Parts: sequence; C-alpha cells; structure tokens
Amino acid sequence: MLLIKRLFILSIFLVTAMTSAQQLPQFTQYVYNTMSVNPAYAGSRETLNITGLHRNQWAGIEGNPTTSTFSIHSPVRHSRVGLGLSYINDNIGGESTNYIYGNMSYTVPLTRNVNMAFGLNAGFTNYDLTTPDINDPFFNEGFSQWNPNFGAGIYVSSRMWYAGFSSPRLLNTDLNSGEFAAIERNSYYAIGGMVFDLGRDNKLKITGITKITNGAPPSFDITGSLLFFDKLWLGASYRFNDADSFGILADYQISNSFRFGYAYDLPTAEIRPYSGGTHEIILIYELPIKRLGGIKSPRFF
Repeated sequence: MLLIKRLFILSIFLVTAMTSAQQLPQFTQYVYNTMSVNPAYAGSRETLNITGLHRNQWAGIEGNPTTSTFSIHSPVRHSRVGLGLSYINDNIGGESTNYIYGNMSYTVPLTRNVNMAFGLNAGFTNYDLTTPDINDPFFNEGFSQWNPNFGAGIYVSSRMWYAGFSSPRLLNTDLNSGEFAAIERNSYYAIGGMVFDLGRDNKLKITGITKITNGAPPSFDITGSLLFFDKLWLGASYRFNDADSFGILADYQISNSFRFGYAYDLPTAEIRPYSGGTHEIILIYELPIKRLGGIKSPRFF
C-alpha cells in the first residue's frame, strides 16, 4: 500500500511538472497580486504599492510546489504612466523557475470615474534544475538558463468594478535548447470583479479569473468576499480545472499602510487524502494618500 501511495504521488508530481512547472503559478489571493498576470495593473492603486506573497501548495508532501512573489509599482507623478517590477520564484521537486520582469502602463480616462490602462512587460525567465541526478550523465551537474520574454495587457477599472485581459508571456520559449522538456508556454488571462453595497458598513465583492494556456487544461477561479467596516474581508473561492480546489480567505487592514491576508485551499481531486491543503499568505504596504477631507476612499481591487 505504501508503494502504491508513493507511485500515485509521484505520478501527480510528474503531471504537474509537465503541465504547470513552466507556466506562471496561480494564486488564491489573485485580486491583490494582479500585476503578476497583467502589466496594465502597474500604478492602478494610485500610490506606491509593495506586495509580498508566499504559497505552500499541497503541504505535507515532500517536494511539494512552493511559490514566492514580490512586486513594487507606482504611478509616475504628474503623468499617466505607471511603473512596476515583479519577481516570482516557483519551485516543484527539483525544478525552480524564476521570473524577473519590468512593467509599464499608460492610463486613459474614459469617463470621470472609469479608466482604461494599457500595459507592457519585459524581462527574463530562469529555469534551474536544482537537484541533479547522479545516475544520469546529462543531469549530474544540474542545469540553469535564462531566456527573455515579454507580455501585454489591458485593464479597465472604476472604484466599484474592474475587467482585464492579458498575456504576460507571449513567447513559447524553449528554456533549455531542446535538451529536455521545459517549455515556457504562453498563457492568456481574463479577469473581472464587482463590489455591491450591502449597507453602510458592509459590502460584497465577486471576482473571477480565467487562465488559458497553450498545451494545458484551462482553469477558472471564482471568489466571493464580504467586507465588514472597511477593515476585514472574509470569503470563499472555488477553482475549476483538472485539480479542483475549494478555498477560504481572510484579509485585514492593519493600518492605513499595511494589510495582511491568509488563504487556505483544500483540493477536491484525487490528491486530497495525501495533502494537508495549500497555505497562502500575503502582506501589502501602501503609501497613504491624503486628500481634502482626510485619507482617500478605500480601494477594493
């Protein structure tokens, strides 16, 4: 039975590595990590934004996927330009992929309350085989290579809703010159969300993200969250793909500058008995903006 369990887990990891390891990772708290998938988001928060996120997927399984991200972006003063920098480190088993990309957006006001932003990003993807196989003559010293790529996106938003479409990696890049299967596949994202007033102190936010990747099954996330007193978000999410999962999440506004979020995903597919679930934490810093009458109105996206 133990051998069967190990073979099953190994097969899950092999499928994941072939279909996901060279794709951009997915996040439960995608709403506040939008620049990782859409460069037009850069500067949209109207102030300096610094975000760090860590995701520990399928906790309890040796060699499980882990992802860490860091991003910083801000509008350029007295212009319609936004600039940003993002870094993603994605690990699974003995493979590591690093993404370092610069982002730039240009915003055009459509109405007094609605903006449309166009974005571009460019940078490098590093594929690193971190655990060499001493029994294989090619892999016994590991492997590491950098490749350039670029992407584009569009982001339309108001205070109460947003929508966007993007492809953050437009090139299908061979990350290792054909020595073994490691292709950075281009992905397309559609995102959207809306906030509904439920009273003076409470709101409901519904968001969704769709990901379509060349050579991999599509996925769709939908999330619903309740806001209490402009401080605490509590919500739930569901991901539809070949490894469905159900998640719960909470986000708390610690101060005018800091916010902390936590999400827990429980897989509903075959791997559920072998996994302790997925944990994700996010910490956000924003430089407060003071306007006449006090601090600016809270941003929901």
